[in-house]
Amino acid sequence: MATLFSEAEARDRILAAVGAVPVREEPCELWAAGDRVAAADFHARIPLPGFDNSSVDGYAVRSEEVTGASRFQVQGTQAAGLDTAQVLTPGHALRIFTGAPLPDGADAVLMQEDCTRDGDVIVAQAHLQPGENVRRCGDDLARGQRMIAAGTVLRAPQLGLLATQGYAQISVWRRPTVSIIATGSELRPADEALRPGEIHESNRVMLADLVRRAGGLPRVLPIIPDEPSVHREAFAQAQGADVIVVAGGVSVGDHDLVKPTLRELGASLDLWRVALRPGKPFLFGKLGPSLVFGLPGNPVSAFVTFLRFVRPALLRLAGCTAVDDGAIPAVTDETLRNDGDRPHYVRVRCQNGRVRLSGRQESHALFALSQANALVRLEPGQVAQPGETVDVFRFSP
Repeated sequence: MATLFSEAEARDRILAAVGAVPVREEPCELWAAGDRVAAADFHARIPLPGFDNSSVDGYAVRSEEVTGASRFQVQGTQAAGLDTAQVLTPGHALRIFTGAPLPDGADAVLMQEDCTRDGDVIVAQAHLQPGENVRRCGDDLARGQRMIAAGTVLRAPQLGLLATQGYAQISVWRRPTVSIIATGSELRPADEALRPGEIHESNRVMLADLVRRAGGLPRVLPIIPDEPSVHREAFAQAQGADVIVVAGGVSVGDHDLVKPTLRELGASLDLWRVALRPGKPFLFGKLGPSLVFGLPGNPVSAFVTFLRFVRPALLRLAGCTAVDDGAIPAVTDETLRNDGDRPHYVRVRCQNGRVRLSGRQESHALFALSQANALVRLEPGQVAQPGETVDVFRFSP
């Protein structure tokens, strides 16, 4: 019997192979850059704030002149927008609004709630420190400062920051293309009627969503029956993508044709069968320029092996520097048990730092998987009693 690869060895082999694949960059409009990965470091073109400005509605003053019930003559107004270049003279205050540039001569802003006004005269009802209610130029970001590192996933805060710097188009890593195949003569599309012994195919739609969430572009191919010639045609059609993901047909049965078909087509197979539950019949190799991942046909097994092996590879191909989801600690509210001889990822519901099983743990139990939001890794023979801390891997880290 072939030796089982450990989970760690399988991941190391996969990421080493991915590291040899060039990641290419492309230009992208900022409006379309959500969830893309920065292909370069981005530095500040201008400081943030770009000028000293007021953080409140009130009156720009000289703080040294505000001593209790101080009186000031209002000399004008500065709204947010174009700087009117006013200069504050001693004994005067300038009506100012949030975001408006601070006039020369002022070093603080008196909140409008802290004074009374009668015509063009205000009376302060507070003491002020220099810089109070003022946003200083460059306090948040200095000109030339690196604000986003290459490999960062760009989400709303990063996009907003880039917009403040006048970036309309940026360089991002190209998304990896992924051909998705499902094999099995018993499978039928969701919109076709079932005959006795047949089932609706579910892996492709599930894997397509996982691919998108990992930064890839899925290309879903038709269901492949258990016929050698159709397998050859399917893999020929799938080639050209950066990655091929096939669900089913990777075990050792007479109808499991993925492995022999790949060998016939000249693929190199780096690993097969992993010491993992669910997901032992897992395959990884290369067919021409395409990386190939063979996942078990049972939906839960396909889901788990995708998260543990395929997702890190796609994240790396998409240019991410951080590809390991990492475990977080949580407390189990019920007994979690692994009586097997392989590490077992059980499906759980994790809320407020506590976990419970989501339902049945068989590799076909898709409803229980739909109720879960995380995995707990149990070592062979491990029993976690209620109240114990366990390692949790979230579906969406």
